[in-house]
Amino acid sequence: MANHISGLIPHGGRVLDVGCGDGTIDMLISRQRPDITVTGLDVLARPNAKIKVEKFDGLNLPYPDQSFDVVMLVDVLHHAMAPRALLGEAARVGKELLIKDHYCDSPFATATLTFMDWVGNAHHGVALHYEYWSRPQWEEVLDELGLKAVVVQPALGLYPTPASWVFERGLHFLMKLERS
Repeated sequence: MANHISGLIPHGGRVLDVGCGDGTIDMLISRQRPDITVTGLDVLARPNAKIKVEKFDGLNLPYPDQSFDVVMLVDVLHHAMAPRALLGEAARVGKELLIKDHYCDSPFATATLTFMDWVGNAHHGVALHYEYWSRPQWEEVLDELGLKAVVVQPALGLYPTPASWVFERGLHFLMKLERS
């Protein structure tokens, strides 16, 4: 994931990673891109975080408008109590957004994403709302917030074969968004 993201961050960029977890992705991106600075933000501050993580309430980003070049939300919005509002907050504080999340376009997709989410997050105490959006829902929300996708990477190759046959299947995407 760090390889996919690092090339989408502008040179010298200030990055806010909302829902950064333990900061592993940020640490890996920072190794590849020593020209950027990354600030971690999460509702749960993990004691073993690889970067400094500030806590927030899960909705209100405690920064002024346009204070970051990039705001990242990596597998975060489906954990938020108010995902549209959090995405709007991210658009407020960031000049660009990088979102890695999921498309949920079938009942089997819902079951797969729910399983993946539970396995990856339940033991950390992460909120599990299991709210995944279909492609039309993503388009509606982005349009509502005045955001447009300037880069969409629908095939990320996150899992080796044969696991990819179950856990990829067009379920993941990475988008770079700007204001329209």
